[in-house]
Amino acid sequence: MSRTIHYIYDPLCGWCYGALPALQALQAQTGITLQMHPSGLFSGAGARPMDSEFATYAWRNDQRIASLTGQRFTERYRSQILETAGLRFDSGPATLALTAVHLAQPERELDALQAIQQTRYIDGLDTTRTDVLVTVLQAQGLGTAATLLTASDENLQAHNLARVEQARSLMQQLGARGVPSLAVNMDNQLYTIDTSEAYTNPQAFAHQLATA
Repeated sequence: MSRTIHYIYDPLCGWCYGALPALQALQAQTGITLQMHPSGLFSGAGARPMDSEFATYAWRNDQRIASLTGQRFTERYRSQILETAGLRFDSGPATLALTAVHLAQPERELDALQAIQQTRYIDGLDTTRTDVLVTVLQAQGLGTAATLLTASDENLQAHNLARVEQARSLMQQLGARGVPSLAVNMDNQLYTIDTSEAYTNPQAFAHQLATA
């Protein structure tokens, strides 16, 4: 049986990074269509400057995610991103980059999200910078998306706004308070998916959704 899974996320969400193996396992399942919805949760009014208090909170949270999921958060990320004065916690640029991928090669959006997450959490590079994001997309063979991001024209901006608005509408419909949020479309109705097993047993989580 084929089914559509809706994934609401933010590229700067640590728990979304923790859930990445489960999303990859889901995408690999026969009969599953994964629709990705960037929420813009940490952009616009949700963005903020980085400071020592936030860095301490974020690193503590990241260590919980690493312990539960096995995902890596490096010391380079801690020193170059969390503890570097003047940086912002703003997912707007990365969200725009992912919309560029969605327009150019939508089937590669999860790949692009993984690359952006690893660039931040493993390589310790600032993914709020457009030049960093362009380099990431080019390295992934997403040259058309990189060109769209560089131009950042009205069409890209409009598509990005529409995607964020759709994600927030879905969150409201589901009663979701944060990200990651997953929902399945069955019999023309949306049902929220419990993501707890996604962090601890991603393969079983994906298999259960594909076969239930």
